[in-house]
Amino acid sequence: MEKEHTIHFEAIESYDHLDAMEKTLFDKAMQIREIAYAPYSDFTVGCAILLENGEIVTGSNQENAAYPSGLCAERTTIFYTGANFPDVKIKKLFVIGAPRKATTSVPIPPCGACRQSILEYESKQKEGIEIYFASLGGEIYKTKSIRELLPFSFDASYL
Repeated sequence: MEKEHTIHFEAIESYDHLDAMEKTLFDKAMQIREIAYAPYSDFTVGCAILLENGEIVTGSNQENAAYPSGLCAERTTIFYTGANFPDVKIKKLFVIGAPRKATTSVPIPPCGACRQSILEYESKQKEGIEIYFASLGGEIYKTKSIRELLPFSFDASYL
């Protein structure tokens, strides 16, 4: 029997349709993207996380000549957050990625490894994290939980 799975997301037309906090997160993700360490792929990604205490944490992708040793912006940021704010819930995660010299792009979602890492923190806090992924021009997709982007997810409940 074949079944269908529907992904629920909101398409936000432009930066102008964001609220003040979402604009701040967009701006911070864009700023940190500018200093990403991506000398091999030249694909730069910035991430901004809003914590329930109002703190904003940012990070960017960090590459390495031995490719598997690098780390995506989302994991750089979420791991730093987990290490430094272990008991503070993550409310929103905003990511923007594109080739370094690009002037336009499409919204780039987190990769599979980042989705799994975000899922771990959602499971830990027993609450969804709003995920925003944006283009350079301000087209944004928003989900209420990483589970929308990672159906049939694997978490600690299977262990």
